[in-house]
Amino acid sequence: MSDTGELLFTPELISDAVAELITVHDWLRFAVSKMNQADVYLGHGTDNPWDEAANLLAFVLHMPVFTDEKLFATRLTCAERQRYIALLQQRIELRIPSAYLSRQAYFAGLPFYVDERVLVPRSPIAELIADKFIRQLHGNTPAHILDLCTGSGCIAIACAYAFAEAQVDAVDISPDALEVAQMNIEHHGLEHRVFPILSDGYDALTGMQYDLIVTNPPYVDADDMADLPDEYRHEPELGLASGVDGLALTRRILREAAAHLSDSGVLVCEVGNSMVQLQHDFPDVEFDWLEFSHGGLGVFAISKAELERCQHLFKDALC
Repeated sequence: MSDTGELLFTPELISDAVAELITVHDWLRFAVSKMNQADVYLGHGTDNPWDEAANLLAFVLHMPVFTDEKLFATRLTCAERQRYIALLQQRIELRIPSAYLSRQAYFAGLPFYVDERVLVPRSPIAELIADKFIRQLHGNTPAHILDLCTGSGCIAIACAYAFAEAQVDAVDISPDALEVAQMNIEHHGLEHRVFPILSDGYDALTGMQYDLIVTNPPYVDADDMADLPDEYRHEPELGLASGVDGLALTRRILREAAAHLSDSGVLVCEVGNSMVQLQHDFPDVEFDWLEFSHGGLGVFAISKAELERCQHLFKDALC
């Protein structure tokens, strides 16, 4: 429905659209109009309705994203039109993110299978991976990397591409998420370098040390969880919520990270909007808040030395 309660996909409209809308451009224009009319929320890989509509249509047509305007005149078969409008109806009326409809998302330029067992990849950490964490690692090449809270495995797999000799452990508390991660690991042919591990935080990693720990943990606070757009309701709450202030797991990650880092090791962690609370709680900690060319905030880097210096602060913090 639209925000005025108007039914957007009547049987008559669907029949007329399938009969009268013929080309790629026809369908993109139609989809954008319907998304605007329904005021859908965009935040799972796209930031405008045109790209959202184009990604879903490219999936239906088994084509790459429409970067060549010559493709706009391409005609759809009747079956393709019917399939597209059915997916469009689900996207708008049920507020299902397009990535769950297509079962595919891109992260760091790589394709990943996704479904409702994992979050849709969208972290700005992809930009750091593309740069091989050069500033955070000071040019060093990590041999052993940990992706904590791996979800779909996208960060772990992208790190394995960036560092061709590295071993990467992909850790998650969710067996369902690790099933998806395993599918992606196999799809990318990285079974011998990326290893899914079931663990609550560092619990299953006793004695393990890493040159780089990368983590995108749950960090949505209770107030924001209550106000999330409907699209987020399709994602696992386990991957989003982290206590009243959004930092329950982050505090634990900080408290235990030093023991799992090599002497020159670095922790890179995303906390999103909860960065304000984190800075308030730990004003004496020298977090290196990172900037991104393509947008994003709330990601910090911190060295093992700084983590050790501040151990007393992390241990005194409430869980």
